[in-house]
Amino acid sequence: MACLVPKEFFITSGYAISPVSDLNAFDLALLNAQICEQNLVAVSSVIPDGAVEVEIKPLPMGAVTFCVLSQMRGYSGENIAAGIAYTYRKDGHGGYVAEGHLHGNAADLKYELERKMKEMSRIRGVEFGEIKFRIEELSVPQGRYGCCISALVFSDFR
Repeated sequence: MACLVPKEFFITSGYAISPVSDLNAFDLALLNAQICEQNLVAVSSVIPDGAVEVEIKPLPMGAVTFCVLSQMRGYSGENIAAGIAYTYRKDGHGGYVAEGHLHGNAADLKYELERKMKEMSRIRGVEFGEIKFRIEELSVPQGRYGCCISALVFSDFR
């Protein structure tokens, strides 16, 4: 049985507003994050051994693209935030990603993501290195829809 094991990933994010719908705001947020032309497949939270972070790179239109995706949609006057936290294990055996979203601000979301990462470390009995974050927040204008997204996108496989 063949397995797809990611060897590269990149981090991206975006936000957008739309007068039409939250779906259109989501689509535009994906466009702003440069991942709107892919078929996104949500995966869970493991960065494989040896996988390295790279700069954002173009992917072929229609490519089945595996990612850890956080999104938050809102409407008229709501404050929304979406983000990810990611890190490598200190023992060198890969890493982990946590995603989160809320009605609120980036500071509150960062706190929640830190709590999630701490718990992931605790239940595995491993120490994590420096935790990095990518968080987007938006105060949705009156009469508009909004969306924030953050993603860790696997871009090449072994």
